[in-house]
Order: sequence, then C-alpha cells, then structure tokens
Amino acid sequence: MRAPARVMTSAAAAAVLIGCVSGPAASKGADETRVLVFSKTAGFRHDSIPEGIAAVRELGATDGFTVDATEDAGAFTSRNLAHYDAVVFLSTTGDVLDDAQQGAFERYIKRGGGYVGVHAAADTEYDWAFYGGLAGAYFQSHPAIQPATVDVEDRAHPATSGLARAWNRTDEWYNYRSNPRENAHVLASLDESSYTGGTMSGDHPIAWCQEYQGGRAFYTGAGHTKESYAEPAFRQHLLGGIRYAVGDAQADCRPENGYRPLFDGTAESLSAWRQAGPGSFSLSEDGTLTSSGGLGMLWYAGAPSAGSGPGFGADVGPGFGSYSLKLDWKVSGDDNSGVFVGFPASDDPWSAVNNGYEVQIDATDVPEKTTGSVYGFQSAELRKRDRALNPPGEWNTYEIRVEGERLRVWLNGVRINDFTNADPARSLRDGYVGIQNHGSDDEVSFRDIRIKELPVKGN
Repeated sequence: MRAPARVMTSAAAAAVLIGCVSGPAASKGADETRVLVFSKTAGFRHDSIPEGIAAVRELGATDGFTVDATEDAGAFTSRNLAHYDAVVFLSTTGDVLDDAQQGAFERYIKRGGGYVGVHAAADTEYDWAFYGGLAGAYFQSHPAIQPATVDVEDRAHPATSGLARAWNRTDEWYNYRSNPRENAHVLASLDESSYTGGTMSGDHPIAWCQEYQGGRAFYTGAGHTKESYAEPAFRQHLLGGIRYAVGDAQADCRPENGYRPLFDGTAESLSAWRQAGPGSFSLSEDGTLTSSGGLGMLWYAGAPSAGSGPGFGADVGPGFGSYSLKLDWKVSGDDNSGVFVGFPASDDPWSAVNNGYEVQIDATDVPEKTTGSVYGFQSAELRKRDRALNPPGEWNTYEIRVEGERLRVWLNGVRINDFTNADPARSLRDGYVGIQNHGSDDEVSFRDIRIKELPVKGN
C-alpha cells in the first residue's frame, strides 16, 4: 500500500507553483509515489489546463500520490526527474524542451520512468522522434467539439476497466497522422459513424498504452474541455493511466492484433459455450462472467474452422491446435479457478482435469498449484508472477500460447511460465479451451475471451 500523500510545506509548495520550479524537487521517500504535471505551451493554449492540474492534484490526494506542477522546462534535468515516478504532459503544445532537456527525459524513460500524455500532448515536439514514439502518434486535425461514442477495446487496463463497452461523451476528437495500433496497445477507439469529422478510415484509436524503451507510456486523446476534468468517468480514466505509468497497476500493453472473440460479453456469444458438471457462470450487464458452485467448467464448443469433432456431435467443432488465447480475469478474494487447455470434447469436467492442462488462478496455493502454474506440473516463476499480479478486486490478463506441445503463460504482459508436455497420454496439439468454476466459496470473474490461431509448428 502506498503511503498517503505528503503534506507540502508552504516553501515547498511555492517551489512548484506553475512556471516557478527553480530547483530540484524535494527528496522522494522510499514508499512515496510522486508525479510531475508539465503544461508548458509553445503553440495553442488550452483553457482547461488549470482544471486539469487541479484534477490530477485531487486524484493524487485521494489515491495517495504527491503531485507537483510546472511550466518551467528547466525541471527536466536527470537529477530532478529522478524524484518522479511519472511525468504528465498535460495539453502541452509545440517545442517545449531544448536538446539537453530532451536528453534528460529520454534517459529518465529508459531508466524506467513513466509518461502520461493528455490530449494536446500529441501536438508536441514534432521534430523529436523519441517523443513521437513515446506519445504513440502526432496530432493532425480535429472537427468541432461534439458528442461521440468511444468503443472500449480493453476492459482490463486500469484506465478503461471501469468503463462501459460504449462510452458516450463530448470532447474535441483528434485525428492523428498515423495509427498507433501496430506499436502500442489500443485501449479505446472512436466510432467514426457516431460523429462527423473523423479521418482515420474507421480505425481510430483514441487511448493507448505501451512499454517504450524501458519506460511505461499511456496516452488519451480526451481532455480538451474544462468539463472533462469534472466528469467522474474521465477522471477514473486519467487516474488509471497514471496508476499504470507509475507502476502501481499492472497491464498487458503489448500490441494486440488479429484476435477474434470467443466471448465478447454478450449472451449471443455464450451460445457456443457449454457447461460441464455442477455450478454455473452468471452474465452481468457489463459483460462479465462470474463463477458460482462447482466443480465444473464452461468450455468453448464452437468450431475454429469448418468440420465437427469426431464422436461428439455435429454441433461441436474441432479443437484448437496452435493458438494464442487471451482473457481477462479478476478474483474477489482468496478464490480458486483456472483456464483449461488441450482437453478432449466432453461434458465431464474431470476429462479436462485428467486429459488436459490447467493454468491456475489461486495466488495463495502451493507453488505448483498457484496463479500462473500449470496446475500440478510446473510452478510459475514466482518473483516475476508476484511483480506482475494485480491484487483481488483488480483485473488481470492472461495470454496462454500453445504451439505444438509447448505451453507458455503471460500475466499482464510478463511471461511467467514455459512448459513442454512430455506425457504421452496428453497432447496440446488438438484440444479445447474452458474456464473453471471451482466451488461454492469461489467467485472469479472473466471478460473478453479472445483467440488468435497461429501457424502450426513442432517443438
């Protein structure tokens, strides 16, 4: 748990008034999280900047991090930046840092620093390639301020986990000179049919994150209006981005392309799934599946391609061979569940236990049966797992990649297990996928189960 925000003395407060930083910030305590808000402008100046600074200060006061604010580019020295866990570029515009200051910021990011770009941060430093890569895309143009629908693509990241799949709001919606999707992980995009003036051919990212040259980066194109900073949903969006950038929340921010949904939060997508054994999963209005009772399993019986599984009915497709399976999950406390792969089609959940493999969800069990383990066969790398794991009540993302008889597991973008099947009675080369409901006292939730089939290769 972070220490509460430090109460600043009047002298320290005076030193960090907007545009008045004349020396390094006060020393950062061992357990103190500290954020610098930078809002210098050399081009258009947004009149919402004061509201933005006030909002970040308020978020810091409630979430336990200290906030300093400046428009003095002289704050960008290696010595001063070392005091901060993240720097928020709040609607900066134009060329705001000289060569030495740019060099200090590059070193800061490469040493693990965090970056948060808000709105016109994309309208900044067009001739500095490092910054362009960090921000993810440069501003091109914008239509008039108007309502639009934001499609939330990632509902596990802390910046978007509390949002509905469709987020309707009013802002100034930027068009960008390039699409960041290939290099960054898109969290949310604009539905260009919901407003006028979009120029990105229907694929219009508006918020994204990435790990960049050693640091963490989050950008949101929202935040033009003063009203944005009083909007609870936008404030939570901004807070989640800050929490990711400072390392207080973990997320998978690798680019994600080419996946198709197996479960997209709708009742219609559940029609291809079957419950095996006792217990069940309930579907909430926000598209979350939550386990109850058990020991049972909900497994995907839809066809990955044409054909049907031998001996199990024409409505069941063949199993998956080589693939990357991603899903988001959350526990409410000390709960037990898991993701099964590589098992034969069956309405008996014990068939999956005895013939497939389970990637476990249960952080308090013994090493070979704890979160990230191949249950009963191989422990996760526990130090890496512990650093990557979000606590109960927060979302996590698994990637389970099966290629031949090799099974690898990523937790929030960090690889924590690499297992190869050597049991002749089991095979990962052709099987099904499912999620477990373990027992009456276990409450585990799942969202956005998606898959990308990969070229078949041996070990």
